[in-house]
Amino acid sequence: MNTVLFSQADFIGDELIAIRDLRRLQHISNIHQIQLGETLKVGQLNGKLGTGTLVSHTDTEIHLRVSLIQAPPKPLPVTLILALPRPKMLKRTLQTLATLGVKKIYLINSYRVEKSYWQTPLLEANAIEEHLRLGLEQGCDTLVPDVYLIKRFKPFVEDNLREIVGSSRALVAHPYTERSCPAQVDYAITLAIGPEGGFIPYEIDLLQSCGFTAVNVGERIMRVETVVPYLLGRLY
Repeated sequence: MNTVLFSQADFIGDELIAIRDLRRLQHISNIHQIQLGETLKVGQLNGKLGTGTLVSHTDTEIHLRVSLIQAPPKPLPVTLILALPRPKMLKRTLQTLATLGVKKIYLINSYRVEKSYWQTPLLEANAIEEHLRLGLEQGCDTLVPDVYLIKRFKPFVEDNLREIVGSSRALVAHPYTERSCPAQVDYAITLAIGPEGGFIPYEIDLLQSCGFTAVNVGERIMRVETVVPYLLGRLY
């Protein structure tokens, strides 16, 4: 936790917040180990970053006086269309995306996505928020990404995807094309990443009909949790 995040609900007075949940209490007490009058990095969710000065500390409550003066990091100009990963990977992927600054994430169905993945409790709103928050704390960011759950591939592509892409460049990672993925770009991208093994040909055709260009990221077939940071690092 490189930044202690808090919400409007944590305020107990003018510029004074109370930390009461066990996770943040233990982290501040055991990891930061700050003393009265010392400061640590804080941020208000969807707001600014700054410092929090410790003014009181008990076993059940920590009070910090906060000063918020810094804007959060600039988001990556990426909209991510991601085939729903298996639950074990989903947690790490959401955290990684939040850490790296992706702010629009569409988790979509695809032929190679197992139906059981959609039943995981990790897709409940509070679970998604928890893992996004962990990623934001790691990346010293406050802006919570928007996550959309799309269970029907074809209607989403045909009815919604063109509007989502807008004026951005649309790319789909595909292991069976010779065109290399661009690197170090300075423009907005809508990036589609399929399940392990990629989208099936029918899905690639539908995406290409919406203006997507299939690009290769090398000879190796990567796990989702690997290819996501690899591609974002290559692009930006």
